[in-house]
Amino acid sequence: MIMIPDLLEQLRRFDTPTIANALDLVRGTRSAEGFTRTPVVAADPSRPPLVGYARCARIRGLTPPDEPAEAIRERRMAYYRYIAESPADSLMVIEDEDGDEAVSAFWGEVNTCLHHRFGLLGVLTNGVIRDLDDLEPGFTVLGGRVGPSHAYVRVTAVDTPVTVFGLEVTPGDLIHADRHGAVRLTPDEARALPEAIDRIVGAEQELLERIRRPGFDLQGLMDAWAAFEKRRV
Repeated sequence: MIMIPDLLEQLRRFDTPTIANALDLVRGTRSAEGFTRTPVVAADPSRPPLVGYARCARIRGLTPPDEPAEAIRERRMAYYRYIAESPADSLMVIEDEDGDEAVSAFWGEVNTCLHHRFGLLGVLTNGVIRDLDDLEPGFTVLGGRVGPSHAYVRVTAVDTPVTVFGLEVTPGDLIHADRHGAVRLTPDEARALPEAIDRIVGAEQELLERIRRPGFDLQGLMDAWAAFEKRRV
C-alpha cells in the first residue's frame, strides 16, 4: 500500500536511529531483525534520510562475464526500462553479488545523474561508489566502499529480492536509510511511527535535560530514568 507523500516527508525529518527506536515502541518489543548489520559509506553525510520504495537489482564485476556481450547489454537496457517506469518516491537497492570482494563501481557521476533524471531518490548498495565530487546533486548515495574502477561491472538480475548489509529487501518494500544504515518498514508500522517518534523524542529530551542539570548525581539518574521509562511506554 502506497503511503501518502506527507507521511514520507515527515519520516524524512528524523534520522534512521530515531526510526529504529520508535519501531520498538510500535512493535512493543525490541528486535535484532529488519535493519542493516554492517557499516554503510555515505557519499554525502549531510544528505537527509533516504525514504521510499525499493526498486531492486543485482550486479557483479570482479571477474569477466561468461555470457555474450549482447545478452549483457539487453539486461542493462531492461534495467534502465525498469527504473524509467519507477513510481513516485522510489529508491534503488542494489546487491553486489561479489560481496566483500566487490571492486566494481556501478555508481558514479553518470548513473547518479541518469537515475536522478528518472525520478529516483537515491541508492542503497553494498557495492562500490566513486566520483565523489561529481555525484548528482540531490541524489543520495549510500554504498559499501569507495573505489576507482568499474572493472567488469554488469547487471545480473532485475526486479528481484536482494540482500544488502545483511538486510533482506523485496521490490516495493518501504526503506528508511541514512549514514547509520537502513531499516525496513511495513505500511502499518510507517503509519504508527509519527506518534511513536513524538513519544521517544520527548522522553529522550526530558532525560537529557535532567542529566544536564547542575548537581546531577546517581539519585538524579535513577529518578530521571524512571521518568524516561514511564514516558516512553
